[in-house]
Formats: sequence, structure tokens, C-alpha cells
Amino acid sequence: MIVEHPDDLTAAVLAELNRADDARWRELMQAAVRHLHGFIRDTRVTEAEFQKICATLARLGQMTGPSHNEVVLAAGSLGISALVCLLNNGQGGAHPTTANLLGPFWRDQAPATPNGASIVRGPTPGDPIFVTGWVRDPQGSPVAGAEVDVWHASSEGFYENQDPAQADMNLRGRFTTDSDGCFRFRSIKPEGYPIPVSGPVGDMLRAQGRHNLRPAHIHFLIHKPGFKTQFSQIYSSDDPHLDSDVQFAVTRSLIGHYQVHDHEPAPDSDVQGRWYSLEQRFVIEPGEARWPRAPITGKADGERPSLVVLERR
Repeated sequence: MIVEHPDDLTAAVLAELNRADDARWRELMQAAVRHLHGFIRDTRVTEAEFQKICATLARLGQMTGPSHNEVVLAAGSLGISALVCLLNNGQGGAHPTTANLLGPFWRDQAPATPNGASIVRGPTPGDPIFVTGWVRDPQGSPVAGAEVDVWHASSEGFYENQDPAQADMNLRGRFTTDSDGCFRFRSIKPEGYPIPVSGPVGDMLRAQGRHNLRPAHIHFLIHKPGFKTQFSQIYSSDDPHLDSDVQFAVTRSLIGHYQVHDHEPAPDSDVQGRWYSLEQRFVIEPGEARWPRAPITGKADGERPSLVVLERR
């Protein structure tokens, strides 16, 4: 089509997309074109602004590598990841769900670990925590033989892939539910942490006057043939940033009670002093047990990064 007027452009692009054989891909791309063209028209983006937008998108990709995923970080910080999750779980958002974000820090191939064992794989400061989880189907029946990947940040706010000082795969483990759908492990209580702000995500948060903090949480990935793979994060009820999570991911169903024990004997006799416990039930839905593609594949080297905290205006 020879373009005679700006209004001709959208129709021309949509017509060419009709050539695509994949119906779902065609539907997604046509919707994207309509929304993007509408955005340009509604905001009357200038050429300089367009160049800046393109540079930002390019930088998101340039800053994504084996140990950091800036693209996923941006999607979470705009609420996109949370929206996709809620619309695809709980029967299309109609019911509460224990599903949540995969996040940018999951690594595949975490070590297989016996139920009840520790995922602390090197010197790591923090109060001990003993976690017990149950996996159920929508009818409340136990789901035995489910694979449960677990990972979380340290008490200093670093995932092991960010922190050269931590042992490889520290605070990561892979468990299998027993006949009662139960899994158990020991770790250290995580703390909330700031997401990295050295790239476009940081620029966006500063422009909005937002902080970059995530409330303390533990991640769970639950995989079992016959069920939709579930990603979950269980947030600590005592964290001050539950209602201002930079990733917009906290829902009522995901606030866990991290119970403190000051004077009770711990499950392991080597623990003296304060310790925590967490008990959590997960409900997984029938569906395709698709194994996700890991957003990171390796561990950072060099110096430990600095944690920068932005203040919320």
C-alpha cells in the first residue's frame, strides 16, 4: 500500500499481518499493533521521545544476561507480570489463587534435596526457619510426587546468583511431596530487599518517586504431570512493604505467617535461640505441566554488588 495519510498506516500493517499462518500469533500481533499505534496517536509522541523509547527498550535487552534479567524486572515493576498471573489462574481471576510471579531470579537444576534437609549450602547469616508445605488439588486431595523448587534471597538481600560470596545454589533446593502432598525444609528467614536500579527500571522508578523494595518472601515452583505448573511467593506478614511492593505481586492468599519462636526447642537440636516456622498450603489446578524457561542461567562473578534503596515520595 502507498501511504497517503497517517490513518493508512495501521490498516496497512494489519493487512500484512493477515498473511501469518499461526492464528494466535496473528491475533496477538494485530492487537499489539492496534494498541501501539493508538498510543502513538493519543500521546502524539515526538521523534525525540520515540528515539528515547527505542533506546530504553534496547538497553533492557543489553542489560539482560546469564545472571540478571532486566526485561522481566521491568514487566514486574509495571504490574504486567502480576496481571498475566492473575488472569491465567484462579479460573481466570474469579477466585483467589496461590499462584504468583516466577520472578527474574529462578535458576533451573537446583539440587535435589531430601525432605527436611537444609538448603543453606554455605556460611549464611540469619535466623533459622523450618518450612512445611502441603500441595493439594482443587478438591483438597493431597498431590503426591509433585516436584517443588524453592529459592529465596539471603538475610542480606541477595539471591545467590547476584552474590559471588555465596555458595553456588545457596538457598535453593528441589523437593518431592510425600503421600500426604507434604514437603519440608530448613533455611534462614529471608529479608525484604531492593531490586537492582542500575538500568532502565531504576530510571523509571526514580521518575515516579517510587521505592524499589520487595517484601520478604520465599519462592516455590510446583510441577506435577496433569497439573498446571504453579509459581508462588509466600510473603512475610511482618514486612512493612506488603502494600507497596515494587512488583505489585502481594495478594491476600500469599501472605504467610512466619511464626517466631523465642523459647521453644527447635526441630533440629543444633538450633539455639530464636527461630521461625512457616506452614503453607498450595492449591494447584489441572492443566499442562509445562516446565518454564529460566530467566537466568548463571552466577555473577567479581565484586558483590551494592544494594541501593530508593525513597518513596
